Formats: sequence, structure tokens, C-alpha cells
Amino acid sequence: MGSEGSWRQTCSLRDTNPIRGRAAGRVGIKQRSPKQSRAKAVNRAGVQGKSTFLPGETCHRAEGKPVREGRLRWQESAEAIVPFFLGGDGKGRTIERTSTVSSSRNEHGRQKPSDRGTTGTTKQVKPVGVSQSAEFFPVRDNGKSDVGTWEAVFARENLHTALKRVESNKGAAGNDGMETSELRGYLKAHWLEMREALESGKYRPSPVRRVEIPKPDGGMRQLGIPRVLDRFVQQAIAQALTPLFEAVFSPHSYGFRPGRSAHQAVRQAQEYIQEGYEYVVDIDLEKYFDRVNHDMVMVRTARVVKDKRVLKLIRAYLESGVMVNGVVMETEEGTPQGGPLSPLLSNIMLHDLDQELEQRGHKFVRYADDCNIYVKTQRAGERVFENVTQYLEKKLKLKVNREKSKVGRAKVAKFLGFSFYTRQGKVQLRIANRTLERFTEKIRQITRRTRSGKLEDILLELNRYVIGWVAYYRLAETPSVYQRLDEWLRRRLRQLLWKRWKQGPTRFRELIRLGVPKERARLSASGSSPWRMSQTPVMNEALSIAFWQNSGLVSITERYNQLRYSH
Repeated sequence: MGSEGSWRQTCSLRDTNPIRGRAAGRVGIKQRSPKQSRAKAVNRAGVQGKSTFLPGETCHRAEGKPVREGRLRWQESAEAIVPFFLGGDGKGRTIERTSTVSSSRNEHGRQKPSDRGTTGTTKQVKPVGVSQSAEFFPVRDNGKSDVGTWEAVFARENLHTALKRVESNKGAAGNDGMETSELRGYLKAHWLEMREALESGKYRPSPVRRVEIPKPDGGMRQLGIPRVLDRFVQQAIAQALTPLFEAVFSPHSYGFRPGRSAHQAVRQAQEYIQEGYEYVVDIDLEKYFDRVNHDMVMVRTARVVKDKRVLKLIRAYLESGVMVNGVVMETEEGTPQGGPLSPLLSNIMLHDLDQELEQRGHKFVRYADDCNIYVKTQRAGERVFENVTQYLEKKLKLKVNREKSKVGRAKVAKFLGFSFYTRQGKVQLRIANRTLERFTEKIRQITRRTRSGKLEDILLELNRYVIGWVAYYRLAETPSVYQRLDEWLRRRLRQLLWKRWKQGPTRFRELIRLGVPKERARLSASGSSPWRMSQTPVMNEALSIAFWQNSGLVSITERYNQLRYSH
């Protein structure tokens, strides 16, 4: 296997013009002519004996006459194939090339194990993907990887999964204006240039686009929206690193982790209270995602990830900057919310806190930056609060919001939208008051009296919101609350229709059409306020529960009962 032979590799790529303008900005590499790009690719593949193609792409070995090392033959054909991880067959050209490559390496340029008993044969190497990642970067008992993390990030299966995930998540465009629907076509045309920039270290993430959204409890939350290309690479990195960190993360951490949910965190808190830990230390980190120290999160990431190329790329994303009103500002701290990497990095940063609380023997639940510690007395809670605050601010350089952080009875506190109460000696869940207020505010907005448009569109918007809301709050053990919300929602809709009918004659005709006797309809078609009329017997008869069911309105109570007894 030590002898050199002639390899004929038939691989394909999308034929494109040199990257200019918008395309060059997206790929993040220096522009060059087609001749320069081709010469550079020839030199890399032939002289260095290194394939520039994706792991898992078809490369066929064929017999042929030896050629001088570094010399490649290019043949154009009408056949068109794109990189296989994209799963497409775009238009371009097939490039056939013959080069001299040491037979001690496989088709991806990686060293193969020697086989002294075999001459002139090559063992077939499977494409490396998510399912084969263990054989490519072995994980020790401590969860750390040696080498190969970079290859796992850019393995064919991992890239394909990342592409589908970004497409399915959709989301807003970044600074370059590219939509998720354009990503697949762009990669078909420019993936090789983008991969070359990544491999050479020339890839530069673009600044994120700053967006502000209102917080549920007031104030504004700042999001950083990366461009779609950066989202794609970040997603691939997150997918490859998540299994490594899942091996070391605390069982008390529930946020942004596969197989874990907010419901599990709430159930664990409920169990602690049932065990007698009736006081809670509620730690609120001030602007946590915006104040994560870059050096500290990189040090903690490097404990598990040993591949310096991956670490360098992660830091590049952290330091990519943010664009505000067309002006690029440097970012010296923070992991902008909006990118696929941010949740993982936030958990990596707070993993030290989890370990510290475990070593102290505390009962706690952490969901992202929302951490609750359960103790048995008020005095113990105050002591824990001071110790944990000191640890967070001095050790992790994070700011604790002392105004929002508090120590109090667990049954009064709110956690992830729920609160707790005791019934017949058993701790149960209910929807927190502030959560109910936000729900009614949203319904008022959708069903406002001045709302225009078709009733069908209003009901469709209501159904989307109600279905998602009930799916999350199905854990609450308060059926009467859902029944009252149902009644109130139908009354809001009756008010809306009464307002739309406006004048007495129109109201009279509509009531007759809905089956109300003429005499009762004539007496009811008055100028009373819409909210007052929405609860009258005539309106309840005309716009009954059956009417709304036939119109397609989802019943909150029925939806709650379906989900409650099916889980």
C-alpha cells in the first residue's frame, strides 16, 4: 500500500462565475478570477494530495497510467451533479481529474491504517455523519474528544441535517437579506468556495442584525439575527458539539437540551416543594446573554472541545459584531440570542454554577438563565442567595439583578409561567396570574372591536395562539380556569360581531338570519354598548357554543381535556 498509483476521481461541483458583490460578501473570502480559483484548486488537490470535496461524495478509483505528481486533467461534460449533502442535481459541469495520490490515504485525504497482508487494494471508507461520528472522533469517559471534531461538523450527514433544520426554522433574514428559502440554491452554487474559506481560516462571519422584541414581563429583549449562511454553519457546529457536552451537563439543567423540557423542570420543582422545601431562592441574571464573557466561555468550551479550528470558528462568531442602523459595532461580550450556537454556549457557561450547587448539596432547577434553589427555611434561603450571588459575580463575572432576585415561599413564586398550591396535602400546579394577564391581553389584541378582515381569518389566528398556549399550560390542574377563559373568549367574539353590524336594521337582519324570532330580534336590535349586548340571552342564542364550533373555533376546555388525559 506504500506504492503510488493513479487515482481517477470523478466528482462534481456547480459551475459558477467568480464570486462578486453580494455572493462574495456571503462567502466571506477574497475574490479571484476563474483561472486563479481553478489553479489554486488544482495545486491543492494534486500537489498536496488532498481532496477538496465533501466527506461522502462519490469519488471513483480507476486504473490508468501514472502521471507526474501535481498534474491534473480536466474534462467538461454536460452531466450536472451537485454536492451530495444538498441532495440536488443542479446544472453545472462534471470535472474528471487524474492525479497521483499516495495509496496510503483514502479518498478524503485521511491516513488509512496499514494492511501488510494486502497489496494494491484500498479499504472502503464510509462517509462520516452523525450516525458514524463515534468512530471519527472517539469520546473518552470524561466526554472529551481528541481530534476530528472539525470533520464531524462538516460531515455530509451533519451538514444535510443542519440545512434542513435552518430551512424548517425559517426566521428573519440577516444583514445580507438572504432568506432561508434561498439557502439551498446558494449552497449548490457556492459551497466549494465557502468550504475552502472555512478550511483555510479565511471565513469571516458577518455582524448580526440587532432586533428588539418586548419581554413578557416588560422591557425589551435584544436579539442578534445572523445571516442565513452563518446560521447554517452555527447549526452544524451545535449539532456536532451537543453530544459531547450532553455527556457532562448536569441533570438539574433543562433548558435548550435534547430530550429535556420546561415541563420536566416544573415537575422537578413541584417534587422539591412536595418534599418540604417550601422556600425558593429565585436568581435573576441581568442581561445574561448580553454579558457572557468571551474568554470565560471559550475556556469552558475548550475543556471538552480540543480541535483548535472549531474553537477559532466559535470565537469568530462571538466577535462578529452587531449592526445597528447600518453601523457595525464590535462585541466584546455576550452571545447574541438568535443564533443556533447561543443556547449551547449559555449552558456551557452556567455548567460551573450547576457543579457548584451540586457540590453544596442544594436542590435546584435551572432552565437556561432561570435558576431556582429550594430550601426549607427563609434564613437558609437568604444565606444561599448571598453565597450564590458572590460566586456568580466574582467567579463567572455575571451580574445578578438584586431587585428581581428574591427569597420567598415557593407556593407564591412563579416558575416558567406556573405557580403552585396545595390541595388535600398535595402540591399542584396552576397558571400564574401574570401568565393569565398576558393571555387575555393577547386575546384582546386579536379580537379588538376595530379589527378588520374576515371572521375566518380572526378565528384562524385565535386557534393558532390558543392551541400553542394550551399545549404548554396543560400541566395546570385547574379546569375551571379554562372554562372561564372559554366563556370570556366567546363573549369577546360576540362583541366584535355586534360592533360590526353597526346600525339597528343590520343587527335586526343578522339576528333573524341566525334564527332569532322577529319579535325578539326587533327588541334586541338596540343601540346598547357591544360589551353589554355580548352577554344578553338573545346574543347567546344567536351566537351559541354550537355556532362557534361550526365556525371552526377551538374550545380551550376541550383542547385542555384532550391534552391532559393523553399525556
